[in-house]
Amino acid sequence: MASPARDRLPNLNRLSAFLDALGMDFETVEPNRVVAWMELGPDHHTPWGVVHGGAYTTAIESVASVGASLAVLDRGQFAVGVNNNTDFLRPLVRGRVQVVAEPVHQGTSQQLWLVSISREDDGKLIARGQVRLQNVALPAGV
Repeated sequence: MASPARDRLPNLNRLSAFLDALGMDFETVEPNRVVAWMELGPDHHTPWGVVHGGAYTTAIESVASVGASLAVLDRGQFAVGVNNNTDFLRPLVRGRVQVVAEPVHQGTSQQLWLVSISREDDGKLIARGQVRLQNVALPAGV
């Protein structure tokens, strides 16, 4: 990760097995922009040989949650998704994709983030989504 956010979000270094299997690599993590990359292929396929939409939905929720949480971390909060709408625009069998998230609205209690997933080789949009998040207090000890 190229941004200093790694020190501010130490749990980002301890991805769950679920996210680890997705293979997301964070390049930039800021309160107003998150960029990540994924190498997708057979491990992410449906029975029909294309990347499962759940991989895109998970990526969209993940980058939006990371950016939104960083935006409210100084207030002793983190952000949890309360709605995720993902549009799947074209199938992908394998390849490296870029995931970019940017906020539309960052309010006191909620945030709205837009996320795009594009193929690295030609920049074509694979999926797009928006995530509405609630800002909540960090659990004690975190």
